[in-house]
Amino acid sequence: MPPRRLTTTEIADPATCVDSDVASDEAETGPLRRCIVTRQRLPKEQMIRFVVGPDGRLVPDLGAKLPGRGMWLSASGDVLEFAGQEERAGDQKAAPESRGGRQGRQLVRAFAREARAPVVVPHDLGSLLQAALIQRTGELIGLARRAGQAVAGFEKAREHLRTTGARLVVQARDGSAAERTRFLSGAPPGTEVIDPLTGEELGRVFGRDYVVHVAIAPGRLADRLATEAARLAGIRTRSAET
Repeated sequence: MPPRRLTTTEIADPATCVDSDVASDEAETGPLRRCIVTRQRLPKEQMIRFVVGPDGRLVPDLGAKLPGRGMWLSASGDVLEFAGQEERAGDQKAAPESRGGRQGRQLVRAFAREARAPVVVPHDLGSLLQAALIQRTGELIGLARRAGQAVAGFEKAREHLRTTGARLVVQARDGSAAERTRFLSGAPPGTEVIDPLTGEELGRVFGRDYVVHVAIAPGRLADRLATEAARLAGIRTRSAET
């Protein structure tokens, strides 16, 4: 069965959405972008860009390089969950004023308003983005490994951390909490720690069954990895109210 999609044909009236249109027409330059749902202006590294394909389907542009009118969302689980909430609310014939129903429509209509055309939005948008960011994160760690900038394994990574220093420590999100704490006991103060992948996912990067600890040397790859891991963590985050 093909995946279900959310479709909207609602296009905002320019006369009633002046602020939105002004934001849409802003050049995609500078360090900040405006989220089409929350209306907050945030560093683009904390957001995700989308464009609409020729068939009217929403296309995530994680690298922010695709041509077309860019639409930006905060990398937040609360924002991206709205599409799924809307479809579930519709399936269950929830009350129109339910939180999921209102905010689901808000997300879908926001895309249509910014695109000024009907847009087809995946109902599982958050899950799709998680999978894509997991893949990008793994690819960056793989690039760091091939460049000699990533060291895996408890002893080797810990020794590298102590003697050479590291921009990042990557730990398996499903690794033992006690072992993770013990590994970090020798880390310099302020060492940034991320846990975007499971031990099996990290293991595949290094050709092993399971990896818990990786030290990443300073450099552009480490900076990019930190950005992608932060976006992935944001998408995975839900507020207590959601």
